[in-house]
Amino acid sequence: MMDVHGSYARDGYALIKGLLPRDVATAFLRQMKADLAQGGAPIERHTRASPLLKGDAVEVYGYHYPPMLGMLWGLTPTVRALTGRDVLPTYDYFRIYREGDILRVHSDRQACEHSLSLTLDYSDGVPWDLEVGTDRLDGPSAAVGPDFGGQPYVSLTMEPGDAVLYRGVEHRHGRMTPNANGWSAHLFLHWVERDGPYASFAFDGNADSTKPVNFSFS
Repeated sequence: MMDVHGSYARDGYALIKGLLPRDVATAFLRQMKADLAQGGAPIERHTRASPLLKGDAVEVYGYHYPPMLGMLWGLTPTVRALTGRDVLPTYDYFRIYREGDILRVHSDRQACEHSLSLTLDYSDGVPWDLEVGTDRLDGPSAAVGPDFGGQPYVSLTMEPGDAVLYRGVEHRHGRMTPNANGWSAHLFLHWVERDGPYASFAFDGNADSTKPVNFSFS
């Protein structure tokens, strides 16, 4: 049963307990690992560097694994209800953090107007908090740092299947405490408002939702 902690409309972030049943979250992770291996590109090969991380991390994007796009699109009605906004999906990706990893404090690009950080599983069962700044930014910022620079923030604890919904462009966020697990697996899913300032990022700019779909059968 999904349980919302906090007021997204008031604060710009909220903890969503039980967004997915725990066994569904872990089954999705297990299936993705198996499918990628069967396709000849094991999940461990999908590594890349990021200025937000201390080292390389496994990252898989929705265009690498279409069921992730299904998850993004399928959660859209839920996110519409939680935000009270007419949102459209942009993109999503999966990341595995390793032991000792941190996530430097940052805000997101325009395609992340409304974002979900969804925990799938921890190797050692140790929850790893996401910290979210409570001050709201005026717009996108390129600032990246080890902490919030003395600005206020909250720490939000997620078990597998839990998520944090937050305004990614307006609220800085990160994970300042090193990951205590051998690994932790997370999905990051993003939306924009249909009539908002970032509407052109809907479907990651790769589809025109107003254009009709035509078929020709012979």
